[in-house]
Amino acid sequence: MSINKSATLDDVIKYWNNQPCNIKHSSKDMNTCEYFTEVSKKRYFVEPHIPDFAGFNKYKDKKVLEVGCGIGTDAQEFAKNGCIYKGIDLTEKSIDICKNRFQLFNLDGVFETGNIEEYCDGEYDLIYSFGVLHHTPDIDKALINIYNMLKPGGEFKCMLYAKNSWKYFKILDGLDQYEAQNNVPIANTYTHDDIKQLFTKHNFTNISIMQTHIFPYKIPEYKQGKYEKEEYFKSMPAELFSCLNKNLGWHLCITCNK
Repeated sequence: MSINKSATLDDVIKYWNNQPCNIKHSSKDMNTCEYFTEVSKKRYFVEPHIPDFAGFNKYKDKKVLEVGCGIGTDAQEFAKNGCIYKGIDLTEKSIDICKNRFQLFNLDGVFETGNIEEYCDGEYDLIYSFGVLHHTPDIDKALINIYNMLKPGGEFKCMLYAKNSWKYFKILDGLDQYEAQNNVPIANTYTHDDIKQLFTKHNFTNISIMQTHIFPYKIPEYKQGKYEKEEYFKSMPAELFSCLNKNLGWHLCITCNK
């Protein structure tokens, strides 16, 4: 389901150039290591499933392409663990931030402005894309190019938004929104069956899906750097929250192979 089927690629670029994802996760000077360290700490605190899903330490000396590198938080983790890293993003702003980030931390990596619907360059052991492809106008074109850039047996890991999720039900009732900023031009959501059908159509194999990530914190306090849970989550037994998380989480973490 797309919230705006008439939106164009230019609309998407303008939206994310205005405010790259997680850019407000620190109030420190962006030209400092302290800024990026705080951004990373906050990201992985509220999304603790990312490091296990990404497997940052599993690709030493392997070629990794990240589709939609954003401000480089996951990029930094891949690179510091020794992979041969390349990141592409639609927005020049994000690419500039990533280059600055890698320079500050003395990391090696290549960054390019690129649209995965038109980008097909190189051959990779892993292609990784977290929370990106549900915003692209034509995911089929994206998946064709991703498949073609994988080495035989290569791995593709991506996260897409879940239709059968706590957050999506709240969005439908006007109690939440897709992103931190308003009016995202494109945001598609998928069921498990949608994923299996879509990825099988594009010849991916060994498709596995992990559903997770219900955000339990109060938004006003979260924006101030405080992690205070909503009352209904605060009183909920851990095993019940875990059950909701794995069945109604917002993130579908997909792993598959060429």
